[in-house]
Amino acid sequence: MTIPDYQSLMRPVLELLDEQDTWLFRDVRSTMADRLELTVAEREKRLPSGRQTAFSNRVGWALTYLVQAGLAERPRRGSAQITTTGRSALQELPDRIDTSTLERYPAFRAFRERSRTTTTGDAPAADPANSRGAAEATPHELIEGAVRQSRAALEAEVLARALELSPTGFEDLVMALLESMGYGPLGTVQRTSTTGDAGVDGIISQDPLGLDRIYVQAKRYAVDQPVARPRIHEFAGALLGKQGDRGVFITTSRFTSGAEQEAERINARIELIDGVRLASLLVHYGVGVQVQSTFELYRLDEDFLDSIG
Repeated sequence: MTIPDYQSLMRPVLELLDEQDTWLFRDVRSTMADRLELTVAEREKRLPSGRQTAFSNRVGWALTYLVQAGLAERPRRGSAQITTTGRSALQELPDRIDTSTLERYPAFRAFRERSRTTTTGDAPAADPANSRGAAEATPHELIEGAVRQSRAALEAEVLARALELSPTGFEDLVMALLESMGYGPLGTVQRTSTTGDAGVDGIISQDPLGLDRIYVQAKRYAVDQPVARPRIHEFAGALLGKQGDRGVFITTSRFTSGAEQEAERINARIELIDGVRLASLLVHYGVGVQVQSTFELYRLDEDFLDSIG
């Protein structure tokens, strides 16, 4: 048979996840291939990049979309399991689960909105999962839309993975990010929470003598546990105690309006980085992620052809 597209795989994958508590991704892939009775050639057919098989890629994207909609989750690396919402979906959507049916779930709509919007304010790109948008879009727009969706999914995954880290592991991740962003090229970026440096988790020394410092607070909070005004007030007090005037407060959650107002009110300059922005920075600076594929688009070199014509 022809290898099903990733949308056609969504319901079969979710049904498979419902059969036991937790599945390893490799077992999902192999079991689905067996049930679909794929030939050896179909199982081994690779993407043009050669990095991954087409079937593995499609199963992976089906699972990614189910996770983004909240129908499935990844309890640990390389594994997946169905959620209560996913079990309800199997009852409510007996025929097919695809991107159009997933639109009923707020988490999926939020994911699609992130994937359609750029940080530069450009117009939304065509959605490759939308047949009408694909018909109206240029190949360049389709690629841009696919890249946006891939990045939005990756940002959600890297943030979820950051939430699984230990508090010290999260602090190390933040320090690695700040180094990758170019802070401390002549000085140091160090974690200080283990030394009992109350109110400060890290210090960026911008010069060899440590005279120019930025203080860091890194808090791994659940998405439903926002950072409120008292936390910013405490951090400001820690800066005052160190005679510092610059700080960065980074969290996996979000900041309340009171926290944002407190950061604006105090004399010290405090930059607030919430979970959405943190995930974007991690992907942008390549911290905790790897490049999977690279595509190049070519255009006709009119100047060269004219010069030799």
